[in-house]
Amino acid sequence: MKTSARNQFPGTIKAVHIGAVNAEIEIGLSGGETIISSITKDSVENLGLAEGKKVIALVKAPQIILVTDFGGYKLSARNQLPGEVTLVKPGAVNAEVDIQLKGGDLVAATVTNDSVENLGLKKGQAVTAVFKAGAVILAVAG
Repeated sequence: MKTSARNQFPGTIKAVHIGAVNAEIEIGLSGGETIISSITKDSVENLGLAEGKKVIALVKAPQIILVTDFGGYKLSARNQLPGEVTLVKPGAVNAEVDIQLKGGDLVAATVTNDSVENLGLKKGQAVTAVFKAGAVILAVAG
């Protein structure tokens, strides 16, 4: 699939939890990680989402927050994927930071150059890619 979303995670639906308005979809990635997507009930029906169905989870790079030290705090963001920095590519204002997850999937994040400096981001560094369930768009083969 061609899309502007840098992060495209192929996976299989592990569970569908339907609420009054929204649904929560658990997607298992090939490396063992899980991504949670929060979408409308209508989208679940329109896309024919069910346990076992193959999907692609899309997340834009600017939606990714990088955390190097939680400092004892917990976050409300459901998606927290630990990995290792494989690339830091500075630009004029922002930098691209690529993270390899333990299961092998890659996450691309766009953060400010100031954030790269403040976090001391460099190749080989442990980092957690964090994003809200509402930032995950799901795609299915039509």
